[in-house]
Amino acid sequence: MGLTETTEDTHVAETAKALAHPARIRILRLLMATPGCIGGDIVDAVGLAQSTVSEHLRILKAAGVITGEIAGPRVCYQLSPTALGPLAAFIAALSAPVGDCCVPSVKVTS
Repeated sequence: MGLTETTEDTHVAETAKALAHPARIRILRLLMATPGCIGGDIVDAVGLAQSTVSEHLRILKAAGVITGEIAGPRVCYQLSPTALGPLAAFIAALSAPVGDCCVPSVKVTS
């Protein structure tokens, strides 16, 4: 019997995909340390071109991992507190099977 894809599966996969770049992880670490960070400060801290950082921010925002609020001529970014919950729950639930349920048998030939 196959498993069918659920909306939650899609959300977990999209969130994981959004996190799958070292620069995005650096951005998230920065936002954990300095909530409400302005886009220009993120560019300076990450050390990449402004256009590259903007693309990483766009991907994180599209996945719902961060939010961006306009504050005058700037955008202020912060972590979205509940966005990583489903991914964290999925990872926490992963465990190795108990016993020999998926171990192929080895044939001994003489």
